[in-house]
Amino acid sequence: MKKTIFFLLMTVLSSNIFSQTMGKVSEGKLIKSAILNKDVRYTIYLPAGYETSERTYPVVYLLHGYSDDDTGWLQFGEINRYADKAIADGTIPPMIIVMPDGGVSWYMNSYDGKEKYEDFFMKEFMPNIEKMYKIKAQKKYRGIAGLSMGGFGSLNYALKYPELFAAVAPLSAAIWDDNAIENTPTANWDRTLGQLFGKELKGKERLSTAWYDNSALKMVETKSVDDLKKVRYWIDCGDDDFLTKGNCLLHIAMVEKKIPHEYRVREGGHTWDYWRTGIIPALEFIGKSFHQ
Repeated sequence: MKKTIFFLLMTVLSSNIFSQTMGKVSEGKLIKSAILNKDVRYTIYLPAGYETSERTYPVVYLLHGYSDDDTGWLQFGEINRYADKAIADGTIPPMIIVMPDGGVSWYMNSYDGKEKYEDFFMKEFMPNIEKMYKIKAQKKYRGIAGLSMGGFGSLNYALKYPELFAAVAPLSAAIWDDNAIENTPTANWDRTLGQLFGKELKGKERLSTAWYDNSALKMVETKSVDDLKKVRYWIDCGDDDFLTKGNCLLHIAMVEKKIPHEYRVREGGHTWDYWRTGIIPALEFIGKSFHQ
């Protein structure tokens, strides 16, 4: 009997200790958007202790890739499990991770005004999230990251709004130079980027103001060094990734302008295996920005 009681007691204690290191994930949350005229889903990770603590937390906005949704980083990236462990062992500070559903918007405003996701994110989503949750709503406690399409969006937001983000960590970011844009096959262009920059455009017709306003390479080229230095950059793309050239060119552009940044090329391609092994180093980099 004593052994049974002892076993039960140890089971309860172990369960309590384990639960104290686990964050909480909420899926299917909705924010009503007047700009997009619809409800937008998001998933949110709240670190262990959030519900009982009186403190406020830094935040990272984590953007999904093309064809995924707000659950991508949870379902395939297992972000809650990785974050729990990294927070528990002190690799990253306790943080709130917000994952909005970006659809196939590329997180931007389209050339014709039909898609206004960027306006939604900046004017409705981020302000409302930071009022609803215990978030330190200041630049120095705010980071952004994402993969592929989400890398495109996170990098563009950081470059366009350096007054809002302390650090950015694009993984396998969709970055293309002008030559790649000019030579994208028509079917691929119309299916993925045409709705945002203009369908049935060919060659140099695609190098429009709308494109340059959303090209990370053009923004690094044209923005002042002082503005670029307002954000800390972590760039990570696999050596077998079809997007590696664009990421290399971004690295070179930043080197030429003497913009401090971390550039990582690891073995791997455009896969969840690559992003799962890369997200904690990226969050660790962002987390260091939160330390005063």
